[in-house]
Amino acid sequence: MRKFHIGAIKIKKWLINIGLVFILLLVGGSCILAGVNYVPTMAVSGVYYNGNKEGNNISLMINVYWGTEYIDDILQIFKEKNVKSTFFIGGTWAVMNENCLKKIYEEGHEIANHGYHHKDHDKLNEEQNIEEIQTTHKIVKELLGVEMNLFAPPSGAYDKTTVLSASELGYKTIMWTRDTIDWRDHDENLIYKRAVKNAAGGDLILMHPTKETVLALPKIIDDLQNKGLEITTVSQNLKPNIA
Repeated sequence: MRKFHIGAIKIKKWLINIGLVFILLLVGGSCILAGVNYVPTMAVSGVYYNGNKEGNNISLMINVYWGTEYIDDILQIFKEKNVKSTFFIGGTWAVMNENCLKKIYEEGHEIANHGYHHKDHDKLNEEQNIEEIQTTHKIVKELLGVEMNLFAPPSGAYDKTTVLSASELGYKTIMWTRDTIDWRDHDENLIYKRAVKNAAGGDLILMHPTKETVLALPKIIDDLQNKGLEITTVSQNLKPNIA
């Protein structure tokens, strides 16, 4: 039985490696031909740059390692606008902000994994990848009783080892369709434009808890909803259409 299990893992690794090589070749070729940045529609092998593009769901992803002082304001806006989001939680932040984490969850938002130390996972080996993801998983499960299954690599840094490690722990690796870059550019209008310009069903919009994000958030939500888009969690966004 053990030999069979090891063999199955090797086959799984081989298939994931082949899939990732194919993606890199496709992305690289497209970039050369088009001369622009290319975002995959939905990568295979457990990496997602968007949800279901055939539907009208769109998601606001909040990555949390800092900015705790702005989370209450974000939650209040979500409540007033009747919006649910996915908060990707850093493990070190969760340990220091248990009450805030519980408030996010109790208000009906999805809780997901953002690693423990905010490391670049493409520089970690398999054991280190697993430790970062699994440690945060255990912390959140202990605090909330939640079994997370979505992992957003800090800084978007991942490689085939990251994807395989996340998959072995039952996780999908989540990237983004559009990035507000609110952590760097503290400009309310710029954050707004990056979030809503050409927004479409299936988009995953990356945000962080900053002062300017709080200011831009009501306008972002109104604009997306006026476009007929339904703001929902990442898990809901990934689901296929049901006839």
